[in-house]
Formats: sequence, structure tokens, C-alpha cells
Amino acid sequence: MARPGAGGTLLRILLSQLPPAARGAPPLGLRGPAAASYGTSITSDKIKVNGVPLHYQQTGQGDHAVLLLPGMLGSSQSDFGPQLKSMNKQLFTIIAWDPRGYGHSIPPARDFPPDFFERDARDAVDLMQALKFKKFSLLGWSDGGITALIAAAKYPTLIHKLVVWGANAIVTQEDRKLYNTIRDVSKWSEKNRKQMEEMYGHEYFAKTCEAWVDGISQFADKPDGNICQHLLPDIKCPTFIIHGGKDPLVPQFHAEYLHKHIKGSRLFLMPEGKHNLHLRFAEEFNGLVEDFLQ
Repeated sequence: MARPGAGGTLLRILLSQLPPAARGAPPLGLRGPAAASYGTSITSDKIKVNGVPLHYQQTGQGDHAVLLLPGMLGSSQSDFGPQLKSMNKQLFTIIAWDPRGYGHSIPPARDFPPDFFERDARDAVDLMQALKFKKFSLLGWSDGGITALIAAAKYPTLIHKLVVWGANAIVTQEDRKLYNTIRDVSKWSEKNRKQMEEMYGHEYFAKTCEAWVDGISQFADKPDGNICQHLLPDIKCPTFIIHGGKDPLVPQFHAEYLHKHIKGSRLFLMPEGKHNLHLRFAEEFNGLVEDFLQ
């Protein structure tokens, strides 16, 4: 995920370019395609899934449903503003969710048992089923990309197409060292702390960040650092892997590994892209994804 630099370079990369929170409309009690009548508006709501009230945002009126899956400590508001605003809303119905313990899907507090990625995958799929989408595509960033890989492998009849970026199927010992550089949030820059504290409050942010480091690091102790590498051959849907040529957080070999082990997948390298390439180069990213999904 990360490569630290002097003076908190990693933390600036992680957070300094996050967009302002997307301004969704007040909850309207929408379910699935009912959002179509609102055209290009962005609506927000919660629905109970697997015993947890999950928050999501929805926009668009297209026949092709797409679920956006955020990264670590991310949410629909923080991670997908340009996609909710600008993806083609005539072709797609776009859902962005907050996984349990993140964003507005609190309570419960976020935790990281050994199967937390599988749990997120189950929640994500069951959310879309609860919203009455019979089949849908997945767009997953970073941790959300890992969740999307697992969902595509375990629920193949439900997934139309898959797009992932900044994702990895294994955790190396070097990865674990890098994760530990962000464990102590008191060492983050004031600007970066403030962004997360405004969303979560200091105590929750600090505890969850530390718990995430422990949660993701546990995979480094497994054979080959396995998160979901054993599931990659089970992904049968068309898959598009995007990687930033200047991503300092996820080395390129992770993208190449996914491409090698997901049959028929496509790999696109965005030369100037970093970890947040879908935010920094939103127009290009959205165009690539829309072309692939059609």
C-alpha cells in the first residue's frame, strides 16, 4: 500500500488530494431503480444488511448497475465524488457504499477479523441484492478492490464486469513494514489528521487506523502472504485492472500479478497516475471505465 518519504510524504499522498465530501440529497428512502426518477441527483439512504444499517449514495438512471467500493477508512463521500458527479447517468445506475464501520455506516465500530474482506464482499453483494439489482458491475479502489476481487470470485452469477485499481491479492513483508509507518496518527501532518478527524473524530480515527494496520498485516503471516490469490482463477467476468505508473503505495507487480492470474483480464497503465488516479485524472479514468463497461 505505501512507501513513506521524508516529512510525511506518504501521508500527504494518502489524504491531501481527497475531494470535499460529496453533497448528497437528504435520505429519500429510495430502493434500487427508484432513483431513476431523480435523473442526475445524488441521493443518500441506509438499508439494513446482515444486521447492519449500511449507508449508500445513488445516482443515474441507466440499466447497468455499478457499485463503487472505497478504500481504507474511505466512504462514498470521500472516495468517489468525481464518479458520482460525472459518470454517464443515462447508461449507468451508480451506487457508492460505506462498508460497515466506515463513513456513515457507524455503528458498528470497524473491526478486522481474519475474514474482514470476505465479510465486506458479502455485505456489498447483499446490499445490491437488497436494492433489487439482480446483476451489477464492481469498481473497487485499494481495499475496495480486494473486496471486489473476492466478490467477483465468490458470486460469479451476480457480477457483470469488474474494475480494480490500487489493489493487491497478497501482502509481502515489505508491505507490512510500510503499513506500520502510518500506525501512529499523531505523526501525521495536521492537515491530514484534520480531514479524517472531521469525519470520524480523533479517537475513532486513531483506533481504527491502528486496527487496520494490524488487520491488513495479518496476511503477511499466511503462506505467500495470501489475501485472495487462491480466488483469482475463479474470477470469470471481464476484468479491467488499472494501475498508476507513479503509484508509490502499491507496487506495479501487484497489478501485474492480478493480470497474470485473472484469465482474460486487461491491464492498463496510466503513466502519470498515482494511487488516487481516479480522483486526480477523473475524466480520463471515467472514460476508460465507461468504455469498458459498455
